[in-house]
Amino acid sequence: MNLARFPRIRLGHLPTPLEPMERLSRHLAGPGGGPKLWIKRDDCTGLATGGNKTRKLEYLMAEALAQGADTVITQGATQSNHARQTAAAAAKLGLLCHILLEDRTGYTDAAYAQSGNVLLDKLHGATVSRRPGGADMAAEMEALAGELRAAGRKPYVIPGGGSNPVGALGYVNAALELVNQAAEMGLRIDHVVHATGSAGTQAGLVTGLVALNSNIPVLGIGVRAPRDKQEANVLALAERTAEHLGLPGIVRAEHVVANCDYVGQGYGIPTEGMVRAVRLLAEQEGILLDPVYSGKGMAGLIDLVGKGRFRPDENVVFLHTGGAVGLFGYPDAFGLPPEA
Repeated sequence: MNLARFPRIRLGHLPTPLEPMERLSRHLAGPGGGPKLWIKRDDCTGLATGGNKTRKLEYLMAEALAQGADTVITQGATQSNHARQTAAAAAKLGLLCHILLEDRTGYTDAAYAQSGNVLLDKLHGATVSRRPGGADMAAEMEALAGELRAAGRKPYVIPGGGSNPVGALGYVNAALELVNQAAEMGLRIDHVVHATGSAGTQAGLVTGLVALNSNIPVLGIGVRAPRDKQEANVLALAERTAEHLGLPGIVRAEHVVANCDYVGQGYGIPTEGMVRAVRLLAEQEGILLDPVYSGKGMAGLIDLVGKGRFRPDENVVFLHTGGAVGLFGYPDAFGLPPEA
C-alpha cells in the first residue's frame, strides 16, 4: 500500500495525539470494571480549529492544483465542519472558494445561521450561498461550476464531506498512522469507534486497517442515515477506495458496521445523549466535542459501554472528528447556568 504515489499537500498537524481518557474510563466503569478508553485527537489537525476533513483535503486539494484549478466548490449543512476546513485550505493555497450550505434542520436563529462554522467560512474569504433542505446538492454544485467555467474560472468540485476515493485516502493514511502509534506505545487496539456521516472517514479507516491486516474492527456511530443505508454507503466507498489504491476486493461487507440508534430526530438536531456526552467529556477530560458528529458518536460509545458491549480488558479508541466550533451554533441546547 504505497500512498506516496498519490499527490498530497500537507495541511494538517500530523500525527495527531493518541491519548488515554483515564477519568472517563473510571467514571463509566461498572462494578465489574470497564474498557480502557482512548481518544485519537483529529480535532487537533490544526486547520481552522482542526477536524477530520483536513486529512481528506490534503489529497483533494493536491488533485485540484494538479488539474490547474483556481476555485473550489463544496457543500454541506449550515454548520458544516467540512465547509469551514475547505474554506481555510483554499485560503492557505490562494484559491477562491464557494460554499453551498443546505438547510437540514430548519433552524433560523442567528446563532445557528450566522455563528460558529458559518462565521469562519466567511472569515476565510469564502463565498457562501444557501440552499433549501432536500436540494440536489451535487446538481447545485455542478450548475455553479458551469457558471464559473463560462466566466473563465477553473473550478474543482469537492463532494460533501470530501467523501470520495481521493478524499478517503486521508483516512487510509490515518489508519497507518494509528497502527504505527499503537505499535510504538505497545498498545493493543481492540476497537475503533467514531461518528459516521458522509462515509469517507469510515470508508478510509476500514480500507486502511484491512489493507494493513490489523484485525482492528471499526464501529461507526451514525449521525444521519438509517443503518442499512449508512453501511451500504460506507461499503460502496470503501470498495472504490480499495480499487483506487490498486487493492480491489479486499473490503467485504462484514468489515463495515454502523450503529444508527443515536441519530435522534435527525441530522444536526440535538439529543439528550449528545448533550450529556459533550458535557461529560468537557468536565471529565477537558475535551470539547461537537453537537452534530462527535457528540452523538460519544453518546453512542458511552451507552454501549454501559450495556457491556466492550470487555473490561479491551482498549477502545474513539476517533474525535473535531468540530467544537459548531457548539456556538447551539447555545440553547446545553442549559448552562447563568453567571454567578
